[in-house]
Amino acid sequence: MQWTRREFLMGCSAAIAAMAAARIGQLAFAEPARPQATNEIFVQIFLRGGCDGLSLLSPFDDSFYRTSRGSLALPTSGPNSPLLIDPRNPSYSNSSSFGLNSRMPHLRELYNGGHLAFIHACGLNDDTRSHFDAMDYIERGTPGNKTTSTGWITRHLQAQGSTTSLLPVVAANHATPASLLEHPAAVAMSSPQRFRVYTGYRYNRQQENYPFLSTLREMYNRSAINPLATAGRRVTQIIDLMRGLESYTPASGITYPSGSFGDSLKTVAQLIKAEIGLQVATIDFGGWDTHESQANSDGTGYLPDRLGILSQGLHAFYSDLASFHNRLTIVVLSEFGRRLGRNQSNGTDHGHGNVMMVLGGNVNGGKVYGTWPGLHPDQLDQRQDLAITTDFRQVLSEILIRRLANPQLGVVFPGLSAYTPLGIARGADLPPNLSATTPASTGHQIFVPLIQQCR
Repeated sequence: MQWTRREFLMGCSAAIAAMAAARIGQLAFAEPARPQATNEIFVQIFLRGGCDGLSLLSPFDDSFYRTSRGSLALPTSGPNSPLLIDPRNPSYSNSSSFGLNSRMPHLRELYNGGHLAFIHACGLNDDTRSHFDAMDYIERGTPGNKTTSTGWITRHLQAQGSTTSLLPVVAANHATPASLLEHPAAVAMSSPQRFRVYTGYRYNRQQENYPFLSTLREMYNRSAINPLATAGRRVTQIIDLMRGLESYTPASGITYPSGSFGDSLKTVAQLIKAEIGLQVATIDFGGWDTHESQANSDGTGYLPDRLGILSQGLHAFYSDLASFHNRLTIVVLSEFGRRLGRNQSNGTDHGHGNVMMVLGGNVNGGKVYGTWPGLHPDQLDQRQDLAITTDFRQVLSEILIRRLANPQLGVVFPGLSAYTPLGIARGADLPPNLSATTPASTGHQIFVPLIQQCR
């Protein structure tokens, strides 16, 4: 092909800027080292804002719950009464009845079908009630320390070694979360169709061979074999791959919720079905900070509607990926729960213990795991919040070992003192390594031209 002088200079300038790490949104690759340990797919869904686990999975007939919640307590009768479930756990059955919010029939179906497990009274065993601190502690995997330079998912992937996959890690949002801090191959995209080279409009046209991409492709293909040329060719391959994905059509009968959460789920489903080697995907779902007007006394309102979107989205996503169930593990968590008592604004303030969910084809579902601490004032954390009886790292460690074949727990979660699986996931218990020694880096990190989604 013939390059114009301007097109050539555009390609060179973009490459120089990217190699200088001058812009957020860059994409980097390390030289491939070895294939991934498993073909498992891990999806993390983070409910930003502190989801009220006592409204999601509620001890709805507990006298302390009903007295403390007042008009926010789930109604015990009528169309919005809780969807009763069997916890199949002695520590729960002797305390009160448990039920899902009335807007979550999709989750009860998955639970009764044995695909979904709940872990109640679970979370970050730190006294903070700060959104930012709690999210940092959880996503970096280092409770009490938010200065850790890498995220827990990053350390997991580094411990597994580099991969030959074109697109191993995706954040289906506009930015990568702290759990992926310092991962060079993590890419943020809300839609494959919007994933493009970051240039001016003239050089980003939607034609089959628009000038800027053609220039980059030709430059890297003509280069001698070296790390920069190899990385550059891989980037142009990803761009071509994304451009080749048409607008997504879910499987027959599957309806995702409208809005950003449903769109993110569809993006991940499309990338999984494309079989491009996706190992990890993260999704953020915000709007859970319900300090005021949380719900109405009849069980309707803002939070029930939000829980309905979550329930519909998880069911649609899981059903859409039916052929991937044996490879798929989904974790849903939030930074903390809400206070037991209702505040004066008909909402709930920042709390402590919460609910985690694990969904997948190799999940021992249909059970609520952990130990229920009770809601008597003497059983509460600081006499006001649901206590934590299960560390969130205990749940993730079991998934790391049994599903993701990664026993390097000390690297992923520095300071973790023991491996104590609850039996949530099926798989082999590899001997856990609690040493915090970081694996040696493999290959060279190479930065290549700026890539980001067009908005």
